[in-house]
Amino acid sequence: QVQLVESGGGLVQPGGSLRLSCAASGSSFSINLMAWYRQAPGKQRELVASISFNSRTNYADSVKGRFTISRDDVKNMVYLQMNSLNPEDTAVYYCYCNRPGYAYWGQGTQVTVSP
Repeated sequence: QVQLVESGGGLVQPGGSLRLSCAASGSSFSINLMAWYRQAPGKQRELVASISFNSRTNYADSVKGRFTISRDDVKNMVYLQMNSLNPEDTAVYYCYCNRPGYAYWGQGTQVTVSP
C-alpha cells in the first residue's frame, strides 16, 4: 500500500512559477512510474508529465518547455516545477504512481493562475 500527499499548490500570477511536491509513504518498493495529472472544471483529467523508474520523462505538448518532472528516490518524492504559468494551467493537480497490478492517487492540490 502506498499513500501519496501533494503540496505546493496555490494562487500565482500569470508568468509566475510554482513547485509541486508529492510525498510517497508506505511500501514504495517496486514503484515503476510516477506522474502528475490535472483536471480543470468541466474538462477531462489529463496526463501532464510522467517519469519512469529509470528517469525517462514524458510531457503533454501543452507544458513542454515550461514544466519539469523529477524524482528523489532517497526521499520518496516526486516534483513538478512549473514555470511561465498561464490561466489555462488552472486545475487540480494529482500525483499518481503505479507498481505491477496497482495504481495510487493523491488527493490533489489546487493551482490557480490569475492576475
